[in-house]
Amino acid sequence: MNKTWQRRDNKMTMSEKITQFVIVICIAAIMTALGNIIDGKHLLGPSLVGVFVIAGLAIIGAIISYLPLANRFPMVFWVSLVGVIASLPIMPGQAWIIAQTKEVTFLATTTPVLAYAGLSLGKDLGAFRRLSWRIIPVALAVTAGTFICAAAVAHFVLHMQGVI
Repeated sequence: MNKTWQRRDNKMTMSEKITQFVIVICIAAIMTALGNIIDGKHLLGPSLVGVFVIAGLAIIGAIISYLPLANRFPMVFWVSLVGVIASLPIMPGQAWIIAQTKEVTFLATTTPVLAYAGLSLGKDLGAFRRLSWRIIPVALAVTAGTFICAAAVAHFVLHMQGVI
């Protein structure tokens, strides 16, 4: 089989990485928009606008993370920072960004995230086979710990606000 089209070092250039990231984000955005309209409360147009605003912020954060000094921090840091800065009250266009992204439900964003997690799991299936049954109690403990801590924080905050 002729594999002349493949690079020998298997390393992607910066533009290839960014292009691949943009493609993945666009696919995830379409999946999120479709998941958002399934509940029947949201229309396709506003959902697409809100999702692509979020996708645009993610792409900006990803590009920042590839800059020479910025690559010391993980991409999720930069994407989160761009989202927070874009929604600050002092930023121009903040009201429009919030109005558009308000149309996207949180549950709709979980579908592409879980799909990506499943694909990542499939890629590392050999490592999971070596862990065998031991991964199950660890996963259950992590899930339970996360739930209990989140419930404790929520209870504390609601108690401080006088709701409960």
